Amino acid sequence: MSIKVLYAGSPESSAKTLEILFNKQADCGFQIAGVLTNPPTAKGRHKELTPTACGAFARQHNIPVFEPEHLDTAAREAIAPLQADILVSFAYGHIFGPKFLALFPCGGINLHPSLLPKYRGCTPVPAAILNRDKQTAISVQTLSLKMDEGDILSQEIVDLNGTETGESLLNYSAVNGAELLCIVLSQVSDLGKLPDGIPQQGGPSYTGIITKDDGKINWSESAEIIDAKIRAYYPDPGCWCMENNVPLKILEAKLTNSDASKYTSEENGKVVDFVKSEGIYIKTGNGLLCVTKLQRQGKNAMNYKDFMNGAHNFVGSVLQ
Repeated sequence: MSIKVLYAGSPESSAKTLEILFNKQADCGFQIAGVLTNPPTAKGRHKELTPTACGAFARQHNIPVFEPEHLDTAAREAIAPLQADILVSFAYGHIFGPKFLALFPCGGINLHPSLLPKYRGCTPVPAAILNRDKQTAISVQTLSLKMDEGDILSQEIVDLNGTETGESLLNYSAVNGAELLCIVLSQVSDLGKLPDGIPQQGGPSYTGIITKDDGKINWSESAEIIDAKIRAYYPDPGCWCMENNVPLKILEAKLTNSDASKYTSEENGKVVDFVKSEGIYIKTGNGLLCVTKLQRQGKNAMNYKDFMNGAHNFVGSVLQ
């Protein structure tokens, strides 16, 4: 049988997954019957209402779009005529209640980029990078009434090498997660129901919303911790510090083996050197951080060489 899918998601990463599912639907025994996404938001100088990435993709491909503020009675009544068999969710951002899930005879599944039950919640990708984990995972789980507590239907272990960014790891999860979803949806199509899952094992941990303030760099922390934060929060919300009381974004950096011992008496946050072949060295609480891409307020992002061409007094300054 061919099953009808209501896809729930909002941001760019989720739209990437949606696109792959859309292109593979005929081969995998399902049809994207509708897209559930967040309402358009006001963006830009003129505050024009802009749809989510998933909403924009759906309209481009003539897929019915549902953009309710809340999953209330009105939302359920609008979606019910689709007669979708299953709900597929990735980065939608809302908890599905029992009345909403009851609309789908085959239940619902959720794509979650973590090694569940580790990092339940809304920010599992940056959490894995921040904690400098050696492994994470992409998990397809059943949708439960409690956040990310469903059984595991499919899972891919992902090895981390310490160079991943929030953007690169999320994009990887979106693409490879779509492949896992296709496999599970094919099974649902063949069985007429969800396959049996495996209950999550071990103690759970949880992630929360990340704000701009979380991206403030504390130069008293080690170079390893600061490097992980810059990677985890790229591109959103980004990492930043203060240069002469003006915000300065640190977009890219790396660890260096250069000897930090000669700078032990310097303040943390001091720009101690500029090496043309590598980057800008900044003293931290433990070791040097090599910064390679920066952005001053109101200016374009620059690689370290171009930045230093217009920042002749940068070496010797102390970032706060």
